Amino acid sequence: MTDTTVFGVVGVSIGHGNGILAAMDRGVANHAGHGIVRGDVVATAVFAVTAVYAAAVFSTTAQWIGAVTAIVLFAIGVFAFLWAYWNAVQRSRTDEISVAQLYFLLGPPTPSRVRLAMLLCLFAQVVIAAATTLARPDGPDGNPGSSLAVGFLVPMLGFGLNGLWSSVHGDFPPRARLPAEASREGAVTASGDEIGQNADHG
Repeated sequence: MTDTTVFGVVGVSIGHGNGILAAMDRGVANHAGHGIVRGDVVATAVFAVTAVYAAAVFSTTAQWIGAVTAIVLFAIGVFAFLWAYWNAVQRSRTDEISVAQLYFLLGPPTPSRVRLAMLLCLFAQVVIAAATTLARPDGPDGNPGSSLAVGFLVPMLGFGLNGLWSSVHGDFPPRARLPAEASREGAVTASGDEIGQNADHG
């Protein structure tokens, strides 16, 4: 693939991508957690531009830009993933939360527009990482492998932000009480009633 062809594909892809990302951003503007969704969209766009630029130009500087961007986005994703997990643990005391609902946004807890926007961002991150890595499978010196493979770390950003949105804004159902818990609560209530009755008689 010549550089002219690569740049042509890059221009068309970025043009279409910006339009899709803008439409996704407008679609979730009225939902809670819009800032998280917008951050996911913007970060995905930044990854797309830097990764495609690195693959197209393939100079040392371009590769550094692409690699550093990917590592920063990965670090943000790890932080968001752990923050989401901590939030989910706190909420799980009262709410019924599954891993699929938390990190894949499945089911009623997440509005369909938010789910679509964030899963599309995650899908785009995977596709961009795969496409740019396969476009340049060898390094500038001809040896197998290149720094573009670092892009495969970026989907952690998508998973992390999915979990963060869901753990903060997801509308999860109340946790069903186990029979043992219900029995203990019943025993405590009965004991309280007996104490009250004894106090009245006393």
